[in-house]
Amino acid sequence: MTFSKTLKTAALTLMIALPVAGAASANGSYVNVQQYGYGNGAAGAQTGFLNDMGIYQNGAYNTTIASQDGNFNTTVVGQTGYGNGASATTIGSGNIVGIAQQGNGNTADIGQLGNGNAIGVIQMGNGNNASATQVGSGNVSVIVQH
Repeated sequence: MTFSKTLKTAALTLMIALPVAGAASANGSYVNVQQYGYGNGAAGAQTGFLNDMGIYQNGAYNTTIASQDGNFNTTVVGQTGYGNGASATTIGSGNIVGIAQQGNGNTADIGQLGNGNAIGVIQMGNGNNASATQVGSGNVSVIVQH
């Protein structure tokens, strides 16, 4: 698979994660989880108003833990493969986290404290590790590993 095709697949995975069926809603916030395969685990927590969270996992033993505390935050995680792990913590308002992992044994650990921040992580292949922490407002980070 070419790098360009791999990035397109990752973007598609993220787009699939948000509009899935069976969304849970409270205070105008939504949590959508879709899991295929076996042994996958997902946990999400939200406090505040108008937050969105989408988790899509396909494969085996993938895990996602995400939390949002504030308003107007969005977290999207898409993982395919075996043994991938994603963790995202957002405190503040108007923040965006996007994580796409395809392969085996990839990990991403994201933290945001502030307002109007954005972090994007795309990892393809095996054994990649990404970590990003943003404190303040208006920060943007992008991590791509292939």
